[in-house]
Amino acid sequence: MVKALALLTLLGLGSSVAAQQKAPAYPLITHDPYFSIWSATDELNGSATRHWTGTTQALTGLVKVDGVTYRILGKDEPSYQSLVPTSDERPYSVKYTKQAPTGDWMQVAYDDKGWKTAAAPFGDEPSKGGTPWKSHDLWTRRTFDAGNAANADLFLKISHDDNITVYLNGEQIYSLKGWLNKYVYIPIPEAAKQKLKAKGNVLAIHIENTAGGAFLDAGIARLTPPPAGQNIEKAVQTGVNINATQTIYTFTCGKADVTLTFTSPLLMDDLQLLSRPVSYIVYKVATNDNATHQVQVYFGASSDICVNVPSQPVAASAYTNGSLSVLKAGSKEQPILKKQGDDLRIDWGYLYVAAPSAARPQQYISTAADAAAAFANGRTASTTLDKSLVLNTAVDLGAVTSTPKEQLFLLGYDDLYALQYFHTNLKAWWKNDATQTIDKQLNAAYTDYTTILEKCKQFNEQLHNDAVRAGGEAYTALCELAYRQSIAAHKLAKSPQGDILFLSKENFSNGCINTVDVTYPSAPLFLLYNPDLLKGMMNGIFYFSESGKYTKPYAAHDLGTYPLANGQVYGEGMPVEESGNMLVLAGAIARAEGNANYAKKHWSTLTTWAEYLMKEGFDPANQLCTDDFAGHLARNTNLSLKAIAGIRSYAMLARMLGDATTADKYESAARDMANHWIQLADDGDHFSLAFESKNTWSQKYNMVWDKVLNFHLFPASVYKKETAFYLAHQQPYGLPLDSRKTYTKSDWILWTAVLTDNADDFRALVAPVYKYATETTTRVPLCDWHETTDGKMVGFQARSVVGGYFMKMLQAKFNPEGDK
Repeated sequence: MVKALALLTLLGLGSSVAAQQKAPAYPLITHDPYFSIWSATDELNGSATRHWTGTTQALTGLVKVDGVTYRILGKDEPSYQSLVPTSDERPYSVKYTKQAPTGDWMQVAYDDKGWKTAAAPFGDEPSKGGTPWKSHDLWTRRTFDAGNAANADLFLKISHDDNITVYLNGEQIYSLKGWLNKYVYIPIPEAAKQKLKAKGNVLAIHIENTAGGAFLDAGIARLTPPPAGQNIEKAVQTGVNINATQTIYTFTCGKADVTLTFTSPLLMDDLQLLSRPVSYIVYKVATNDNATHQVQVYFGASSDICVNVPSQPVAASAYTNGSLSVLKAGSKEQPILKKQGDDLRIDWGYLYVAAPSAARPQQYISTAADAAAAFANGRTASTTLDKSLVLNTAVDLGAVTSTPKEQLFLLGYDDLYALQYFHTNLKAWWKNDATQTIDKQLNAAYTDYTTILEKCKQFNEQLHNDAVRAGGEAYTALCELAYRQSIAAHKLAKSPQGDILFLSKENFSNGCINTVDVTYPSAPLFLLYNPDLLKGMMNGIFYFSESGKYTKPYAAHDLGTYPLANGQVYGEGMPVEESGNMLVLAGAIARAEGNANYAKKHWSTLTTWAEYLMKEGFDPANQLCTDDFAGHLARNTNLSLKAIAGIRSYAMLARMLGDATTADKYESAARDMANHWIQLADDGDHFSLAFESKNTWSQKYNMVWDKVLNFHLFPASVYKKETAFYLAHQQPYGLPLDSRKTYTKSDWILWTAVLTDNADDFRALVAPVYKYATETTTRVPLCDWHETTDGKMVGFQARSVVGGYFMKMLQAKFNPEGDK
């Protein structure tokens, strides 16, 4: 709370603002791209918790004080019952045509005998089943009976790609130009409901496939009323604090105060612990009126955490193992590594909720509708259903006083197999010991809880203090928010060749795995705390080239689409970008470790890439860089800086390996290029976006390595001129990426800020990014591509690249006495 107030004062926001740390979304469970759960509201009990993609993965927390139940975690979402099922619930067929029909084709009385009949859904992905659809237009008609449903709350359940208009008995009920990437529920207007008949209704649709994918699935559902007698009050949230490994909430529940702490112990100096897929959820309860009260606590986790869509059947069970009472759930199908893509959740492996058996937990499996009501009413519940279940655990703390009592819950996930690497299925790192099981991991997590929490506390304090010294309070808050997000966008495993793999998912940017220009901005965090993890982000790219599977003279862009790392899928390479990235990062690893042993293992490959940059890097052709969303650009001055840094890194590595001749050659070339760069990029009071392109500008974030690695290629006057221009061109929520648009990349701003030569200028560039992180109306895990004028997300979310926020800390570590 003190930290939050200090930041508010620092930024001139005043003490009237609620003293709670703010974030676009709050990390709760953070382990890997699949096991990742967040709260998207400032109050933890203000919304259902979600996977980073936005799909509901509900966690529920309740506290009962003298018989009165309070909700502290999660919020009930509407429950629906199918009236006209969609294909994810039950197979169905419709009448359809691809030729524009004449007449009132959307009316009940229309004669559709000439239309064909086919199974839903319609689309261009065979894996989704149904009927292939590749034409521009599609018209469908589905006849159904409604009984007495006209008096119910009815919703159109639909997923579509692209433009669509939907009619119910001739009445338009939905229209959208665009597409959805999931099922949504749209209220059906009263006028349309009044046209419903007991039998013979028609749901009629026209959809256009305008670009990209194609998909159509639609039905009708009725809202299920909540169970009677639930009697749950909303607790009053009094605070929230985010540190590197924890998110901590405080509440008032009537006559008791509750602290709820989520800990994902992502300590990078312990790879076994880092890989262990177990988070701690701890309730700490104390009375606030100097009296004694009876308290029970409850934690629930939805089986939706272990499926891609809620309609997938699951199996759940209860058992005891070691010191723990355990609930387990997983999909019945178990399609291990069968799906790849961006907006997907895992639907194989098993979810676990555990509590110490000594606490005598009451555990039961129920529907979501019955879960909280059963606890509130002092009973258990059960179900014969196999979809959208809840794993419930309740513990009676007995008499509680002003001396706090704690209750620990563990949430774990065993994905069985984590990744596919060049057609070999790999298990997570923690399974390198073949004797390990998830039950052993859960019990070890419980046994070591106190020790692990102390290690987390020490690390949290160390990171906080180091960040404050490096960049101030606002900078520190950004780093603390970025820490778990960056790590949890990766999966840790070992390759068949015995190398560490730490493979990223390109979250909500295209779903690629191990993208080099995602590794590059993420690198500072891992260089700071464990360079072996950065090697794990590079090893697969080296193997791709050195195995002969990839034969181009420059580095690959990616290894596939998560979780399948079988080779590049990006349609176009980024030759200068990726080659420069790999060379710079190899140099940074050598600086971090004090030797070039890692580069020596891959010297032939690095040499090939360095030679490519010598030929093509300085004045790049019309090609993409990491900011590919901005389009192709020839003569890109910032991309040229990357090539120069890559060549200079290669020279440094050669010198560390004792090859002075090669080092002199490449260092001289880099220095000549830098001098030529200054001449060609000069545009008066700044340097241009592209060589000899007047009245343009861009962030020169790639220049940061000249400072961080002490290359001394550019004089201080270049930095001063460029940063002065940046400070004069900031918008309310940050410095634009370049002169073409007003959007920005927050990771690059944090790199650009390191180009400054004093703390005031650094903080001036960081402050608008902090303002974005605390004021944006886009409630998703940190997106790194946002609009500087209004603070809204443009694209991307939950990506690892926010590890780049740690560049200032990396500079401080590499140069503890400042630049020399």
